Formats: sequence, C-alpha cells, structure tokens
Amino acid sequence: MRGARANRRFMHRAVRTAAGAGIRQFLDIGTGIPTEPHLDQVAQAAAAESRVVYADNDPVVLRHAEALLHGSAEGSTQYVHADVRDPGTILGRAAETLDFGRPVALSLVALTHYLNAADDDVYGLVGRYVARLTPGSFLILSQVTQDLSPDGVARAAELFRRSGTPFHPRTLTEFRRFFDGLELLGPGVIPVHGWRPEPEDVAAQAEGVVPVYAGVAHKP
Repeated sequence: MRGARANRRFMHRAVRTAAGAGIRQFLDIGTGIPTEPHLDQVAQAAAAESRVVYADNDPVVLRHAEALLHGSAEGSTQYVHADVRDPGTILGRAAETLDFGRPVALSLVALTHYLNAADDDVYGLVGRYVARLTPGSFLILSQVTQDLSPDGVARAAELFRRSGTPFHPRTLTEFRRFFDGLELLGPGVIPVHGWRPEPEDVAAQAEGVVPVYAGVAHKP
C-alpha cells in the first residue's frame, strides 16, 4: 500500500512538472484502477485544455474508467482497452485524441517490472513508444528495484512467482537504461519518495523504504 501511494504521488508531481513545462497531452499506459486524483484531474487542474488518454488491458479497469473518467469541458479524457505489448493499437487509438506532432508526456508508472527483458523485449518496447514522441516530450517512469530492499523484494518476487504473475525488479543500471537517448530532469533517477518531494512525501519517508526507482526525462 505504501508503494502504491508513493507511486501515485510521484505521478502527480511528475505530471505537474510536465504541465509546468507546457505539456498539454498525456498518455498513461497501465493506469490501473483510477484513484483520485486521477492523472487527468492533476493535468487539467494545471491546464484545463489538457488532453489525456489512458490505456490498460484489464476489463475491470475499463469499467472503472468509464464510470469515473470524464475530463474537463475544455480538455479531453479517453480510454484505450489494449495491452502495453501492442504499441500499434495503443498509439493508433491514442492518435484519435492526441496530436503526436506536438509534445506528449508518456507515463509508465509501476508497469515495467511486470515485463520481461527477454520475452517482452521491454527496452525495445519502451523505445517504440518513445520513438513515436516528438522532441519536447516527456517520459515518466517508475520501477521496483531490489537495490533498496533485497530481502523484501525477494519475498515479493516469490509471492508473484507462486501466483504466476511476471515480476522483474531491476537494478539502478538496468532502470537507467530506459532513459537512453533522453535528458533526465533533476534530481535524476532516485528512490520514488525523493523525486522533487513535497512535505507529505518527506514525512512518508520516515515510514520506511519504498523499493522503487523513479525518473522523468525530456526528449531532446
């Protein structure tokens, strides 16, 4: 639960950072069940004309999204029911709402640790999405790591293995590879609570380590 809260708050801070840099289009893949404030609420609070597309392959998420995601009158909020491993479908459907000739913030928060470097070609997959983005776009990313809590992540990995759910924590070096060719925003790749923290995030750090790296990068 602490990890989920930390990831959600990181997403909020990263979206506000992107909006502050002039981004008005957001593509959130692997959104999960929407919890308030949603990404579209954060983006449209910063700039009401923001356009947001969510993508997920879970039909339960689809039902929640249809019920909860409405967007601002000035902007647009849409949902694509598709798997991250199908960038053709996601990017094609997203292009009905987003103009990929203009900068887009791509959010992949707490998603890549469910993808295998070999079978899913996770680096190539993320690269295909980033290649579609025009210069000036942003990549917002977080990922579970064994670096910060080896025993805790090992226990979590065993639970995932027993349930048949793919789970692939990554080291700092492996995580930084997602940002190859991009320009990391300060403070760079850092534990999730520490990425441009607000007072609530500083207080949450006292509760213990959340073994998640986070980073935001700009496409030059």
